[in-house]
Amino acid sequence: MSHEPIEYVYVRVADQVEQEIRDGRIPYGARLPNERDMGAQYGVAPGTARRAVQELRDRGLVKTLPNKGTFVIAEPPDKP
Repeated sequence: MSHEPIEYVYVRVADQVEQEIRDGRIPYGARLPNERDMGAQYGVAPGTARRAVQELRDRGLVKTLPNKGTFVIAEPPDKP
């Protein structure tokens, strides 16, 4: 039996993207893939990718500009 915590898939994707930002694989100012490409990259539906991007916006890590895309605007604070 798995001991992984139960969580929504979009939170898992958002956590993974946040870690990639933290590790520098997605740098400040970088544009995230569109929802379809992001879904394919992380193995989720486009709607799940959309919700993950919303989660990243709520965390203050990215900003979406209409007709331009979603961009990294901050590095995540260090987790305790």
